[in-house]
Amino acid sequence: MAENENVKKTSKKDSSYISGKESKKISKFNRKLTKKLEKQRADSKVDPSVYRTNMRDKNNIVEFDNVCSYFFTDIGTVKAVDGISFDVPKCSTVGIVGESGCGKSVTSLSLMQLLQRPQGQTVGGEIRFNVGDQGAYDAYNIVKTPTEMMQKIRGKRMSMIFQEPMTSLNPVFRIGDQVDEVISLHNPDMSKEDIKARTLQMLELVGIANKEGVYSMYPHELSGGMRQRIMIAIALACSPELIIADEPTTALDVTIQAQILDLLKELKDKINSSIMLITHDLGVVANMADYVVVMYAGRVIEKGTAKEIFSNPCHPYTIGLMKSKPVVGKKVEALYNIPGSVPNPVNMPDYCYFRDRCESCVERCYDHKEGKSRAEGYGQYPPEIKISDTHVVSCYRYYEEGQVLGYPHPVNVEEL
Repeated sequence: MAENENVKKTSKKDSSYISGKESKKISKFNRKLTKKLEKQRADSKVDPSVYRTNMRDKNNIVEFDNVCSYFFTDIGTVKAVDGISFDVPKCSTVGIVGESGCGKSVTSLSLMQLLQRPQGQTVGGEIRFNVGDQGAYDAYNIVKTPTEMMQKIRGKRMSMIFQEPMTSLNPVFRIGDQVDEVISLHNPDMSKEDIKARTLQMLELVGIANKEGVYSMYPHELSGGMRQRIMIAIALACSPELIIADEPTTALDVTIQAQILDLLKELKDKINSSIMLITHDLGVVANMADYVVVMYAGRVIEKGTAKEIFSNPCHPYTIGLMKSKPVVGKKVEALYNIPGSVPNPVNMPDYCYFRDRCESCVERCYDHKEGKSRAEGYGQYPPEIKISDTHVVSCYRYYEEGQVLGYPHPVNVEEL
């Protein structure tokens, strides 16, 4: 009995325990690596050819190509985003869905270059942002773009509506000053009167009736819905080509949610911009999105048009998300939930991340059945498989009938 208890204690220690010596070694490695990465970022100021590039498809506003964003912690490297690839076409809405911790917000922060550095770093891949008016080059590779250049792009060409307006708005400045600041920063030739007129126009555009009164108010004097409208006004003040909406309706009541989403759709059409919509709510995605990207454990596991994803979900995780959604008029004893839990982000498995929770595994998911080996493609992480012109899924159930596009390429931090 005592021996069994010792075995249990040892296995538990091995799986979750890290010694002080190991932690110190990891910290030393992290400091050395992040210092090197920060130096490389500083060097990119010198030669524009380092961060200037061309779009693969000129009809896209953004192209994510095998992007890897990692966090270097004292217990190991957290691969928050690990080899994701998808496009955001011009004048369209792309919905990014998945459970908490799957990498949705880190994806958007990587695009805005707002990851908490030096611990958070985009270490691999390309994020190509279409600027279209730069001569021989028509895009910036955001991963290598210097901070000075990003300050000219953020707010003007791409902007973000953050999840919680009360923590994003400055409590000691009036609303008018906060909207004015964005406009004056990117339009230095505008007079104060023109800037104020533009701010009042934006407040009216987002549905605020008492625009003169709200201009002079502080954030705490407004309701949640009004603060969210102010965030949208700030984001749209310079008519950006891309709007990133990170769960813009969180903590708002249902009627205000509907108003905010309708407002976003209306404004998107007015200024001909694209929206990258991050949300947990499948109903919001169905109503808003033209394309859907489903993320799980830092990777894209399915992507396609909204119609394809909702009418023909293919990945078992996407199917599980659909089944867990409550349906009006349908009575059930308990909502469906996906069994198991997400793997440890510091020590991800080398096979399909969803395999341990999946109820639809096939032979190719394993490498220990009937003498199958990894050399034959058994048991490794599934590739992206194209099952229609716009529908792609990472699941071995479609290996025989679809076109294999390729595997994600994570970055080995030891080689950086």
